[in-house]
Amino acid sequence: MKKMEQKNSLGLKVIPLGGLEQIGMNITAFEYDDSIIVVDCGLSFPEDDMLGIDLVIPDVTYLKNNIDKVKGFVITHGHEDHIGALPYVLRDVNIPIYATKLTMGIIENKLKEHNLTGNTKRKVVKFGQSINLGQFRIEFIKTNHSIVDAAALAIYSPVGIVVHTGDFKVDYTPVFGDAIDLQRFAEIGKKGVLALMCDSTNAERPGFTPSERTVGKTFDILFEEHKNTRIIIATFASNVDRVQQIINSAYRFGRKVVVEGRSMVNIIETATNLGYLSIPENTLIDIEQLKNYPDEKTVIITTGSQGESMAALSRMAEGNHRKISIGPTDTVIFSSHPIPGNEKAVTNVINELLLKGADVIFQDVHVSGHACQEEIKLIYTLLHPKYAVPVHGEYKHLKAQAKIALELGIPKENIFIIQSGDVLELTAERAQITGKVPVGDILVDGLGVGDVGNIVLRDRQHLAEDGILIVVLGLDGASDELVSGPDIVSRGFVYVRESDELMEEARTVVNDAVEGCLGRGISDWGKLKGSIKDALGEYVWKKTKRRPMILPIIMEI
Repeated sequence: MKKMEQKNSLGLKVIPLGGLEQIGMNITAFEYDDSIIVVDCGLSFPEDDMLGIDLVIPDVTYLKNNIDKVKGFVITHGHEDHIGALPYVLRDVNIPIYATKLTMGIIENKLKEHNLTGNTKRKVVKFGQSINLGQFRIEFIKTNHSIVDAAALAIYSPVGIVVHTGDFKVDYTPVFGDAIDLQRFAEIGKKGVLALMCDSTNAERPGFTPSERTVGKTFDILFEEHKNTRIIIATFASNVDRVQQIINSAYRFGRKVVVEGRSMVNIIETATNLGYLSIPENTLIDIEQLKNYPDEKTVIITTGSQGESMAALSRMAEGNHRKISIGPTDTVIFSSHPIPGNEKAVTNVINELLLKGADVIFQDVHVSGHACQEEIKLIYTLLHPKYAVPVHGEYKHLKAQAKIALELGIPKENIFIIQSGDVLELTAERAQITGKVPVGDILVDGLGVGDVGNIVLRDRQHLAEDGILIVVLGLDGASDELVSGPDIVSRGFVYVRESDELMEEARTVVNDAVEGCLGRGISDWGKLKGSIKDALGEYVWKKTKRRPMILPIIMEI
């Protein structure tokens, strides 16, 4: 047995606990011998069939079971799909967090909200700096993305170097800071790279992703064209560079700027305090001051570019916003693309805005934060990895990157499209999937984490589709006779006032079922409830072809 353990510990295990087969919930464990490091810890947003669910976080059972090996979270950048699950996961896996300055600033906001700042160790890492965690050394490499301070990671292990790009693009003219450190990628490539785990989001798109700076020029043109209207721009709160460019254009055109939406206000405050956002004096004004300026002298930067029902822009579109009402003197600019699955919600908001008379612009005011095919090829060419492990994306994105790797000469058997939960074991000589670990979705609903599972979701689906009938009756405790009821309460099944006859007959059916049981000496509550469900269910199906949830409640009187 000892020999077996020794043999197993010689490989580097790469274990994605989420983030494959989907865009979101990115989290990957790297394990060698007695050390585990975890790259990112993201959340995803609920699918349409997850009724009432707020967030989805990864199942970290594997980390909990190996907690004595886990050395730290190493975070690539500050987007929700890479940091959003931290406040939930840290309750069970309390280990230090390593991240760059802005990323850590955003994480600290989250930890404050959840009262976790006191007992979570944090270390800010600079680009080019390395940290030692157990058997690993991790180097942070400067990249570009739609949020400042994004990093790729060179993970040095006893069996070789694995490079994880995080989310990235190649931007030679970024709005803030330096371009991606291609020189460092080349130097690491010279040392020899065992495996590359590369962002696949735009792997289907040919060419290069345009520079973020091109959006600034578009803003200038739009501000020039709409000098006589108020301008409202919806974008992602985390895209600090985009916000900077909107502020630059507003300042150039003599407009005051209002920031609306809680996440937008928080991130702008953090970015300004840390020096990542430069706002000219007297440009930013409070929403209360809007009325002191003519419409054509103001710009509102808001959340809600994805059609989220509670976000500021949706409330404006519906006429529910307390401070801002939309009208014909407004130009609304969507500075983002709908995330897959959000198209309908975004279209609904656009239609509402158009109905209110606003001019809506939603084309050519956004560039992606992810690398297209030519940039992916560039990273592969600089690093020359032995193995390719596409990450961050749905299966079709991973497959598109595998095709690129194949075209660049990486042998088919060295390209691994793995699934969440797979254990990919790497050594200098070989790579193979050697096992599986438990993974899955943990659903967060309000303050409850994981207490809503498949059964509860199934019930919610049932209630949503068919409604509920509650049957209430009272039995005499001594003689087991029916002394009150049965009363039937309907919710989401039929409108009772217009269905008197149906409900009266339903009551008779239940009464007959109960009397029948009691007449046969059956007074066991479980059997009584079963009989009520069967009789009422059969009657309702015959009359309405519906199957509501039936909930009998028996009281002892």
